[in-house]
Amino acid sequence: MAHLLPASTVVRGGVFPPGTSYTLRMDRSQTPIAPFTPPVDADAVADLRSRLAATRWPDVPAGIGWDAGADVTYLRELADYWLHEFDWRAALERFTRFPQLRVELEGLGIHAIHARGVTEGEAAPAPMPLLLNHGWPDSSWRYTKVIPLLTDPGAHGADPADAFDVVVPEMPGYGWSDVPEDGPLNSIEVAGLWARLMTALGYQEFATAGGDIGSHVSRYLSLDFPERVIASHRTDAGMPRYWGDVADLTQEERDWLADGAAWFAAEGAYANMHRTKPQTIAAALTDSPMGLAAWIVEKLRSWSDCHGNIESVYTKDEILTLVTQYWMTGTIGSSMRMYRANAAIDPAQLSRRVEIPSGFSLFPADIATPPRAWLDRTANTTWASYPERGGHFAPFEQPEIYAQELREFFKPYR
Repeated sequence: MAHLLPASTVVRGGVFPPGTSYTLRMDRSQTPIAPFTPPVDADAVADLRSRLAATRWPDVPAGIGWDAGADVTYLRELADYWLHEFDWRAALERFTRFPQLRVELEGLGIHAIHARGVTEGEAAPAPMPLLLNHGWPDSSWRYTKVIPLLTDPGAHGADPADAFDVVVPEMPGYGWSDVPEDGPLNSIEVAGLWARLMTALGYQEFATAGGDIGSHVSRYLSLDFPERVIASHRTDAGMPRYWGDVADLTQEERDWLADGAAWFAAEGAYANMHRTKPQTIAAALTDSPMGLAAWIVEKLRSWSDCHGNIESVYTKDEILTLVTQYWMTGTIGSSMRMYRANAAIDPAQLSRRVEIPSGFSLFPADIATPPRAWLDRTANTTWASYPERGGHFAPFEQPEIYAQELREFFKPYR
């Protein structure tokens, strides 16, 4: 049974009767939307356990720790927990406790969370639609801690009038979204796809926020759909790159570019691999669960505000929920290929200035903190904040702080 709903209609709370599919009619076309439950494949779980038990470990120079990459001592501890204690079914239930959808867009099945905001009383303002964009090496996982704070602020000590309708799609080739058969989409193409997604969900205007690659997607949404994007919030301003004459920059901006070049020399090998030869490393990471864990865990530790102790920010269950999602979906290769697609974007796109209201929350342990002059050069920056704690995965690391940052920035645009 299919229900045809006008584009302005959204199923409240994402609750669907069993066996029912929903189609939203828009622009003479129909976009199939259905509830989605990620599967638990018992054979795949058994295979994972077998591979973990048979892990072939590398030799470890004495005292090297994390200095040359992932610490094998910690990986052994994580592997033992993954094999003997981690419960993927229970983790998946926690991961997917919000309404999950599968939306067919341009021949791609897109997985998205759609959590409606809570309103109190008939006179309460409608929640602001908010599209959240994840990055790499993560997925909708990035936002799972912050969603309740955004949809129901009144239940968490904040103003109920600041509620959001939250949409968190997973990019093609990530998580439970389909892998494009003709090659990866770049951030511009994903932004176009998300504009159609928001139309299908009934939102003609919406706010957007993101970090990492999700920051790029939010930027291109703002550039290419300014009539639809109310305001845009980002946790970074992209990596330090400038295609013009550096003499036109302030000294602070030139210093930032130099710092960025030094960071790439010391830490950017992963990105060079992703941009140039992603299939080489994909062969290894798709075959070895501990290889996959090493590739992801090292970034979680390096880019988070954990002062070297990864479990001061993430529990093993939280780490392994993300890693196991990548393993079960086999998407590490397709996720990395997006770097290659983005590297081919015309540099002229990178110099476009965002003119809609833009806000930035720059967390202290993130990869690169741009100066205010750069924010103003690249966007109509109406708000900039520098929280005391948090890193690259701020929505997961510091959900309370991140939620408050969004409430404060978006409040004038409701």
